Amino acid sequence: MPKLIVTEKQSVSKSVAEALGKFIRRDGYFEAGEYLISWCVGHLVEDAPADAYDPRYAKWNREDLPIVPEDWQYRIIPETKERYDALAALMNSGRVSEIWNFCDAGREGELIFRLVYNQCGCRKPVKRLWVSSMEASAIRKGIAEARDGAEYDSLYHAALCRQRADWLVGINATRLFSLLHPIGTIRVGRVMTPTLALIAEREAAIRAFKEEAFYTTELNLGNFRAVSERFASKEDAERLRMACQGAAVVVQSVKRQEKREKPPKLYDLTSLQRDANRLFGYTAKQSLDFLQSLYEKGLATYPRTDSRYLTDDMAAGLPELCAKAAGFLPFATDSAAPVHAEQVIDNAKVSDHHAVIPTEEIANVDTDGLIEGERNILSMVAVRLLCAVGEPMRYTETAATLECGGAIFTAKGKTVTDMGWKSVEKAFTDTLKNKEDDSEPSQTLPELAEGQTIENADAIVKEGAMKPPSRYTDATLLSAMERAGAEDFAKIEGLERSGLGTPATRADIIEKLVNAGFVARERKRLVPTEKGMAINALLPERLKSASMTVEWEEKLKEVERGTLEPEAFLSEIKAAIRELVRSYDGVKAERKRPPNLPVVGVCPRCGRPVREGKYSFYCDGYYGADKCLFSLRKEDKFFTGKGKRLTKDVAEKLLKKGRVHMTKLRSEKKGTEYDADVVMEDTGGKYVNFRLEFPEKKA
Repeated sequence: MPKLIVTEKQSVSKSVAEALGKFIRRDGYFEAGEYLISWCVGHLVEDAPADAYDPRYAKWNREDLPIVPEDWQYRIIPETKERYDALAALMNSGRVSEIWNFCDAGREGELIFRLVYNQCGCRKPVKRLWVSSMEASAIRKGIAEARDGAEYDSLYHAALCRQRADWLVGINATRLFSLLHPIGTIRVGRVMTPTLALIAEREAAIRAFKEEAFYTTELNLGNFRAVSERFASKEDAERLRMACQGAAVVVQSVKRQEKREKPPKLYDLTSLQRDANRLFGYTAKQSLDFLQSLYEKGLATYPRTDSRYLTDDMAAGLPELCAKAAGFLPFATDSAAPVHAEQVIDNAKVSDHHAVIPTEEIANVDTDGLIEGERNILSMVAVRLLCAVGEPMRYTETAATLECGGAIFTAKGKTVTDMGWKSVEKAFTDTLKNKEDDSEPSQTLPELAEGQTIENADAIVKEGAMKPPSRYTDATLLSAMERAGAEDFAKIEGLERSGLGTPATRADIIEKLVNAGFVARERKRLVPTEKGMAINALLPERLKSASMTVEWEEKLKEVERGTLEPEAFLSEIKAAIRELVRSYDGVKAERKRPPNLPVVGVCPRCGRPVREGKYSFYCDGYYGADKCLFSLRKEDKFFTGKGKRLTKDVAEKLLKKGRVHMTKLRSEKKGTEYDADVVMEDTGGKYVNFRLEFPEKKA
């Protein structure tokens, strides 16, 4: 009797059918010899909504919280019911003897299959196909080595725990805080909320940043430059410049070091997404989609991996694979370069899937059949493979201290003696349209000796400024998510991975924040909206903390390994949800605020939105249980006495910068007009104070 192979997508089913040889396309499945191959379209079954447990949950009431199901229910997703019905019919068909799970080889792929299998009441034997490549040879090998599906029960339980934990947190926390703070739906997620906190807290630091200028004196010594320490005063830097202009410079010390820069590691999903954002501006989601497509076309290995190494059995084939990867790249590479396979091999650092690398099919790829994003990602993967097995880059680093005018100057230089792996990377980046390089160009120092004198220095003063923190991009946010909680969890014995979410879920989390209106994309920058800032200010630290969600992810890994019972994990989550709801007993909900009032900025006292009312610009917290009385009156006497009114434009600037430049202010005593900066001074009292500052007139 035929065996039914179930894949996650139709394109994968077709690849399986082609790998098996001659096949026939039927209505809703492929038939190849003793196999029928059909597909899901992602999730076909989902956890049921709250009102499936009790109709009263259709309406949000604090009295009903927490909602904690004992017997979990699921439902068929209405939009894909037709596909579910077709697949369920095949699973229960008398023609089929066994079901083979060929969904993606990971936690989520296991869940997609098991939910359909359980929902349709199928009880036939299950086997699991687990491959990291969609090459025809890898598919045939996976089928030949199919394992008992029960071996992956722990992986399924971990996936189910993750789904149920998300449901418990999302349903209860979203309802609780939306009812407490009626500013619209406040979506809460165990990974999404801490990620929003990262973005919002970075924005708060940017807004609070006060720019401070500094000055340096720089010596031009012909073929190199040396720089002084920083001065807070331009006058101090100018005095040093005058003392050094035309003077002799004495070399105090010279240190030279031979250094080498190791090749980079192979890509896991997160590191690839970071580089794709930096080099091409792709979002994390776009990079994952391109890589997933390459995987399904058999050109790259499994994308959702957190490993950056390969296994011992892959070492022998690396030289040939590297030669094929070099042949794919549009620029010349040294095909005779040695392949140091040992640099990328480590069995202990590969759990479910090895690092992302190209497959041997890269030698036969028709680049015209790939879209631009796929070509770029495949090029990145090929380049990284060649770099990772390459020679180190070698260079000489020189640091010199020099004395002039009674002050010490420093000069640093770098001379590359062997490009090594960098030659491949540079050849690749030179082909890119938009080269992004924020690094300072390094200079080459001449031969210098201690005690040497250099005559007739040319000195200049340079002005610089401390920069505020940069807003996150997809690349830097992925890094921050990956590092979140690192200090706390470095103390945990046997910790394998820390951070918010997993490589497979981080891209979706970022997109959820954007789609929910909590974060906006401004070119490559991720900027919190005023709603996102307000929500972050309202939520308690326990939900915004990275440590809580990292701990959950680590415990899910324990469930996956079979060292923690699923119910023990869920019992902790249920207890945490009950405690969260209980901690707000007695806290009154905010009064309902007037609808649709525009936001003009962020409250400097509590971080909630400031809205424009009829008579003032007031903090949303006026309607909160923890009331905030911050407001800017439109007819404030400070402004009316000077012939002005506190307008929306003025309020926006005061809230953003703490000051606003105003022209034609009227003198109450003399009747004359003048220009000045109005500075907001908020001491936290009932009223906000203002004062005037007069900028220095330019000569």
